[in-house]
This record gives sequence, structure tokens and C-alpha cells, in this order.
Amino acid sequence: MESDRGDDAAGASGAGVTTGAAEAAGALQAHRPMLLGLAYRLLGSRDDAEDVLQEAYLRWLGVDRSAVDEPRRYLSRVVTRLALDRLRSRQATRETYVGTWLPEPVPTAPSPFGPLDRAEMRDSLSTALLHVLERLTPPERAVYVLHTAFELPYAEIGEILDRTPEDCRQLHHRATARVRQEQRRFTASRSERERLLDAFLAAAREGDLATLTGLVAADATAWSDGGGRVSAARKPISGADRIARFFAGIYGRRHRWAVQRLELNGEPAALTTREDGTRYTVSVTAADGRITGIYVIGNPEKLRPVD
Repeated sequence: MESDRGDDAAGASGAGVTTGAAEAAGALQAHRPMLLGLAYRLLGSRDDAEDVLQEAYLRWLGVDRSAVDEPRRYLSRVVTRLALDRLRSRQATRETYVGTWLPEPVPTAPSPFGPLDRAEMRDSLSTALLHVLERLTPPERAVYVLHTAFELPYAEIGEILDRTPEDCRQLHHRATARVRQEQRRFTASRSERERLLDAFLAAAREGDLATLTGLVAADATAWSDGGGRVSAARKPISGADRIARFFAGIYGRRHRWAVQRLELNGEPAALTTREDGTRYTVSVTAADGRITGIYVIGNPEKLRPVD
């Protein structure tokens, strides 16, 4: 009989653990799109964002959840702090990365990050803006994302970062000033960027240097991320003439490419596939009717989400 009671107690304990885990997972799942979007905007990597959510779940599983009034706020704090730890620790990895590092492209039709109905939510996912955010300090990036994309008040951001609301306000001011220096180059509408991207790729495939040069602003820059795994420019290419010659050489008539239009990071993009199977995503920024920035990602590890 003692053995039976012991078995019953063990079974009850196991059932309690299972129920607790299920409840914890359910609470995390309810906020998953927002939390994934937060982690991705802070890290620029879907894989890293998923890792952060897994670690956040383990911490959430071990906390006294009955003492947590607002799971969303608690989980946002945990995810933000874990992401900031990763931002600080990956600097050494970036120094050994081959060529330019660009954010990992993510399909957003539909969006794994929840609705992108506000312009700030959509714009904060763009490859161009995430590339700019790489130049901020981790705290500046966190405050910018939390306040601009998620509309959190400075008082709540201060609780997440263990800073005063005034500190957070100053961090956001500095971050916004840096972002605005670049945003003047991102003023074209979505339809205009679609038109320019299509025209640029068509002219590149024809090797039409005159048309390519006319589509690109004189001070434009093209960034390529091959990660040392595929052929890509190791350094940014600046100037309309140099960009035109580079892309005409890659996509010109002597090469065969398939081009598929899709939405990545909330913006129009193209997936280009060479006859040998090598793939690159291409997106652009534009202002005043011309392309101001081109972002090419070919690192196969980063293109897995595009599959």
C-alpha cells in the first residue's frame, strides 16, 4: 500500500509539472509574435531570435508565475535583456565575419511577427533600417525599438533596462538623430521601390549600363553579404557608375538567372537564382525617383527562412 501511495504521489507531482509547463508554454505562445518581432528587431537574425525565445521560455518556466501580474511585460523584459547580452557578446564574431554583415531576410507575407498594420512596425523590420541600427549601441537600439516600434513609454522601458525614464529619453533622442541621418535616403513609397527594383533587375539582365546608371543616385551604395560562402563584394560599392557595372557584370546576358518577386522584412524584394542554384535576395531603398541603397544577401545560412 505504501508503494501505491508513493506511486500516486509521484504521478500527481508529474501531472503538476506537466500542467505547469503547458500553462507556461501557453502564456508564451500567446505573446510569441510580438516577442519574436522584438528579438528579431534587436538582433537582425531569426535564428538568434528563436534561441532567445527558447531561453526566455526556460526562465519563464522556472519563475513563480502567480506573482507575475503582466506576463507580456515580464517576458518583454526577459527577451530584451537576453537579446542585449547577445548583442554585446557577438562583437568578436562580427570582426571575423567575411565581408559585410546584413540582417537575415525573413518572409513577411504572412508575417511571423504579428500584424504590420502600423508604418512604424513595418519600417522597423526593413533591411535598410536594421542595417542602420547595427551602428547604435545595444541600449540605444533597445530603446529605439521598444519606443518607436512597440510604443512603450519611457517609464516601462526604464524598468526593462534598469534605467531612469530620462536616461531612456536621452538614448532614444541619440538613436533617432542617427537614424534620421540615413532616413532621408529612404523616402520612396512602396510602389516606387517596386518599380525601381523591377527596372533595375531588368536592366542588369540586359547589361544596359545607361539605364542602370540612370536608375541609381550618384551617391548610392550597394552592400553584399555572402558570408564567405558564395561570391559577393567584400566591401560596399559606391557611386552610380560602379554599381551599374558591377550588377551588369553579375546579371548580364552571359549568365542565366531566375527572378522571383516576394516580400521580405515588410518590403518588396526579389529572390534571384543562378543556373547553378546559387541564390541571392535583393532589396532597395530609394528617394527622389532613384535608388539610394541596394542590399544583396547570398549567405546560404541566412537564406534558409526564405525556403
